[in-house]
Amino acid sequence: MEPASPWVRWFNRAFSRHTMSMAILLMIPLIFAPSVNRARHFIGDSDLWWHLSDARILISAHHFIRTEPYSFTLVGHPWVNPEWLAELPLWLSYRFFGLTGIYLVTWLVLGANILFVYWRGCLKSRHAGAALFAAGLAFFLMTANSGPRTIAFAYLAMSAEMALLEAAERGHKRLVWLLCPLFCVWINLHGSWLIGFCIFILYLGAGSFSLRIGSFEQTRFTPAELLRLAQVLVVSLVMIFLNPYGWRLLWNPIDMMFNQKLNIAFGAEWQPLEIGSPRGMMVFVSIAIIVLANCIRSRKWTLFELALVFFAFYASFAHTRFTYMTAVLITPIIACDIARAFYSESDKKTIPFMNALIVAGAVAVIVFVFPSERELEGVLAEKFPLQTIASIQPGWRTLNLDFVGGMMDFESKPTFIDSRFDSFEHSGVLQDFLSMNALQDPLPLMQKYKIDHVFLNQYAPLTRMLEHTEGWHVLRKEGSGVFAYELLAHEEAGVSGKSNGSAIAKGN
Repeated sequence: MEPASPWVRWFNRAFSRHTMSMAILLMIPLIFAPSVNRARHFIGDSDLWWHLSDARILISAHHFIRTEPYSFTLVGHPWVNPEWLAELPLWLSYRFFGLTGIYLVTWLVLGANILFVYWRGCLKSRHAGAALFAAGLAFFLMTANSGPRTIAFAYLAMSAEMALLEAAERGHKRLVWLLCPLFCVWINLHGSWLIGFCIFILYLGAGSFSLRIGSFEQTRFTPAELLRLAQVLVVSLVMIFLNPYGWRLLWNPIDMMFNQKLNIAFGAEWQPLEIGSPRGMMVFVSIAIIVLANCIRSRKWTLFELALVFFAFYASFAHTRFTYMTAVLITPIIACDIARAFYSESDKKTIPFMNALIVAGAVAVIVFVFPSERELEGVLAEKFPLQTIASIQPGWRTLNLDFVGGMMDFESKPTFIDSRFDSFEHSGVLQDFLSMNALQDPLPLMQKYKIDHVFLNQYAPLTRMLEHTEGWHVLRKEGSGVFAYELLAHEEAGVSGKSNGSAIAKGN
């Protein structure tokens, strides 16, 4: 048989099974993730717009934000921006490519997280098919925070940490030193660095002794390994102080856990996981795969793996948002279990031509789904009352819905509140906001903050009450359905009721 030509050899290498798998995994979000599929919910992310505003201030003013920059309720209060580094890619993509740039970054970061866990699954299971199935399952767990969230960048750091620890288990012990610069970057990305730090402490502690009981087998680290890990821990602790806010940035996630009960109770993503929801079902499937695989063909578990699995699933059930973290932590374990229990043959044999055909199909889907700037602008106009926000004057003291607060920040409009609930809880503003919306002494509270305009959902109880309250009148309405908003003004504010918008009601 004649040797294959160089072109054929290149083609076979280029279109391997991994190339096909990566193309599929990059295509899946564009079909199933509400953030980037036809729904394009990423535009309506309430956090996105104040993140963009933060980065704009940093780039234009050349200094870090240290006091409250947006809200008249917290003006002058000290403020720490724990996600400043992760905000920069979002702002730069928007600055140079508009909404299309944010869409691209959102998709690529989500895709990078999926590909990262796929790669780790391949290394742990040595079976590309099992890793592909596990990564596909991981995607559905990642939809909890699949939008333009800074935490998506932090999960890349978490996956990098796990990759380094997994490499150490394969014999590459010295790679753990890379955790030091990783934590230095991570603390400037997101407060989840604390979880990563605790995972490393757990890894060190679990390996400090030997254990052999039934399915559990833990081999103690050698004295040299323990010394190296302890040194990495100490150096990493020093490195996390390399940030623009010092110890206050370290305290931020701890403060979230212990001192922000109202924030956690109010935020939808902090609520317990619903078992009947799609993500709840995927968590259940993940648990079932691990249990079933170990019933079919059991293996030895280390204490670190066991603790990691229990922690990941507990976090998912406690707070919906942590299903993303669960995918990052356990996908390689699931891939390994699938390969051991359900695949009896190797999957090294592959057909390059079929791989290339699937890749071409995936690329065609990506090109077809990818939106234009005009389409995204249309979605933005549906999600936010842009004309009403533009009509808000700098001197107004507007009680606004938290959802539109971020866009008001971006448009340099003074806000009562936005989705940075951690900032507003300590001062009592969040509690007052909830009380007013629940019609618990709203008028005295509004007088406390000297509110002269109210910008809420058209069907909110407070909106309905003010429509029938002497001295208040409707200034303008915009939007429909869930995104129907109403701007009301008080007569003492000196507002004539004239506006460029529609549905302007005369004063009482």
